[in-house]
Amino acid sequence: MLLDATTLDLAPRAEEVLAAAGGDERFKLELPAAQLELVTLPCATVGEAAAQLEAGRAALHQAASGIGRLAAAGAHPTAAPEGVLNGHEHYRHTRAEFGPVAHAQLVFGLHVHVRVAGARRAVAVHNALRSYLPQLAALAANAPFHAGRDTGLASVRPKIAELLPRQGVPPAVEDLSELAAAFRWGAAAGTLARPNHWWWELRLHPTLGTIEVRVPDQQTTVSESAAVAAVIHALVVTLAEGHDDGVPLTVHPSWRIAENRWSAGRHGLAGTLADLQTGEPRPTRDRLRALLEWLAPAAARAGCLGELEAADRLVTANGSERQRQVAAEEGLEGLMGSLADRFLATET
Repeated sequence: MLLDATTLDLAPRAEEVLAAAGGDERFKLELPAAQLELVTLPCATVGEAAAQLEAGRAALHQAASGIGRLAAAGAHPTAAPEGVLNGHEHYRHTRAEFGPVAHAQLVFGLHVHVRVAGARRAVAVHNALRSYLPQLAALAANAPFHAGRDTGLASVRPKIAELLPRQGVPPAVEDLSELAAAFRWGAAAGTLARPNHWWWELRLHPTLGTIEVRVPDQQTTVSESAAVAAVIHALVVTLAEGHDDGVPLTVHPSWRIAENRWSAGRHGLAGTLADLQTGEPRPTRDRLRALLEWLAPAAARAGCLGELEAADRLVTANGSERQRQVAAEEGLEGLMGSLADRFLATET
């Protein structure tokens, strides 16, 4: 998010920063006029992606010099609940269709693509991965404040996003033909202007050959982003290898996953997550530590064990808990300063 250098409020000047970046293709405009997207190229490892992200943040910081400051979180803690939108033609349909609701979308996510070869394989991994969205959401929660107040949520971001359609836990699909049929239906109905308006927290990208995980809040530092990405990468690798070995990948009902998703967004690490078969609750931190242990072998094979191990620090205190701690000590103004100061930080 782009901030006014003095007030640290959102500054709707992203186009100026993009112009100052001189056509750097790593940077894109988004729906809010105070938001910039930083895109990495395809990478072999999480470490390579983190290096690209670190370099990209530094370049974006340089481009924003004299225009504003930059910070990263799931939502701006003190900004007004509605903001200025990007006027580009690309967002014309969104502005026209959603009106005031579009102006409320001042939320910021971390989206991670992982390549999964093979259509049946990708569908199987997608359907199984849905069950882990609550764990990922709890780990990456980083938006407890909104419009100057504590929301009582670990992350307000998904509740704001739910003002738009096609949010939250996606439906399971039988195959890519079912997904294509959904896109055709949406296009015919006029409700799905393009496939990338399939805004669920997890989605298949047949043209890219990837699965995109969209559930994490934007992370404040590069190292936190890398830790979250490592968990996602190792999880996809584990599920894909299980599929290859003939291990049945369980597909749970969306409503059960959504129950856990609510707990993750409301209570974050301090809550419980239910077993999707039995309903037995277990502390979220315990589930996450068990998940990291399960994923460690795949992370080692994928070259991201170090980043996965760093995720344990997020299990101890994620972004949401750290924001509340800083706000308790320094107030919301101090929190905003801290978020901006940590934009280029290399450690959590």
